[in-house]
Amino acid sequence: MLLMKLRRTLGGHILLALLLAGCVVYEPVAVMPGAPASFERSWNAALGAAQDVGIAVTAADRSSGLIQGRHNAATATIAVIPQADGRLRIQFDARGLGPQDQGLEDRFVHAYNRRMGR
Repeated sequence: MLLMKLRRTLGGHILLALLLAGCVVYEPVAVMPGAPASFERSWNAALGAAQDVGIAVTAADRSSGLIQGRHNAATATIAVIPQADGRLRIQFDARGLGPQDQGLEDRFVHAYNRRMGR
């Protein structure tokens, strides 16, 4: 009786060890969350996001970081502004928004973040 109980316990431990041996643990990937995006990447994302939300780009001057365009009756200005700490600030301004332009800034921010992989 003792021998059968010992076999059953030992068999359970062996089965448990075999099940655990089948588990795979992957090492986490190192990501630098605080690393600032490059100007080029942010510029391209801002330009693409403007087009994604239907802003007809009328001027884009990479050296000044300014993108200008129109959406229906509204005029939009997007600025890619380098900060002192090496980060970039994306500023969106729209004037003359009509009822059909409501939510344009939110749509732009969503499109920009999508293009930046956020």
